[in-house]
Amino acid sequence: MGLLDGKVAIITGAGRGLGREEALAMAKEGCNLVINDLGAAFDGSGGETKIADEVAEECKKLGVKAVGNYDSVTDFNKAKAMVDQAISEFGKLDIVVNNAGILRDRMIFNMAEAEWDAVVAVHMKGTFNMTRHAAAYFREVGKKDPKLKNFGRIINTASDAGLLGNIGQSNYGAAKAGIAAFTLIVSGELKKYATVNCVVPMARTRLTTDATPKMAGVMSQKAKDGMDVFDPAHFAPLIVYLASDAARRVNGEVFRAAGDKVWVYRGWHTVNRIDNGGKPFAPQDLVDRVKSELMKELPKKDAIEGVASELLM
Repeated sequence: MGLLDGKVAIITGAGRGLGREEALAMAKEGCNLVINDLGAAFDGSGGETKIADEVAEECKKLGVKAVGNYDSVTDFNKAKAMVDQAISEFGKLDIVVNNAGILRDRMIFNMAEAEWDAVVAVHMKGTFNMTRHAAAYFREVGKKDPKLKNFGRIINTASDAGLLGNIGQSNYGAAKAGIAAFTLIVSGELKKYATVNCVVPMARTRLTTDATPKMAGVMSQKAKDGMDVFDPAHFAPLIVYLASDAARRVNGEVFRAAGDKVWVYRGWHTVNRIDNGGKPFAPQDLVDRVKSELMKELPKKDAIEGVASELLM
């Protein structure tokens, strides 16, 4: 018995890296799959249908049914067609994993409009497109059969580039932070029919090596005990868990996973305050008090480099 026996999932961007590992892990647990991937370069250019087909064949060898899909998640109607394909091929849809992504890094003073638009389209709009159509299906099915309760699973993918910040990735980081916020909101809207959670990988993929050369050296390192902590295969079990019935009561959460560790986030929250005794602040009050009182002894901000260092200890 697998955790996902008989389930049907769509995984976007499943031709390589994290998406491929997620697909294989889910297939091992009995999940039938639509493997979506353009087969494009890390910046979204080009395309090759065999990339999705090869992963689908790997999944079939594990004893499940799988089909390829080569459409872009940025197209609202093609995202709907992807949902329809899963239902047509397998009779239903249970799980959507929004994993597709590209990078076009640039400092903000050099970033072209097209570089902003392309990255936001794949990450933010693509997550919306797939979630929108899956949500409509989950709601329709759930209203017909209330005994199913929250049977659907949507798993979105964010990044520490958005939640902690990373220079040169304002387009990518903004989209990823938006996906985390999107998750929190939609999880409340869909709670009768589906869970919606968000994951933050820290793993060795084209986006963290080829597209981000400064990270390549870190991503090739192993922990002191010899564990290859940035192997993307270590991330996939979290996806399997969140996709399973065991996670039915886990909703609206954001998790990071890497190596032998899993973290849970809590988002923006106040860490200090000042008040002015019932009177509005004047500008000079803030000059006198913000730095000396409000900003005094604040907790240190997390940073991507610090998380990576923690994994290598």
